[in-house]
Amino acid sequence: MDVPLWFALIVVGYLGCKLIRPPLWLVLVLLLGGYLIADSLLAPAIDTLIEK
Repeated sequence: MDVPLWFALIVVGYLGCKLIRPPLWLVLVLLLGGYLIADSLLAPAIDTLIEK
């Protein structure tokens, strides 16, 4: 069964928010921080760390 990555991330994120109940500000900071880092000069360095 092939599940698109975006769908799997939405499901895992939804279940994580329902079960763990993190504060909303923490969720927003992580989403915004990830978006900003992915579009910065640090992206290639982070990509090499993730690929290992």
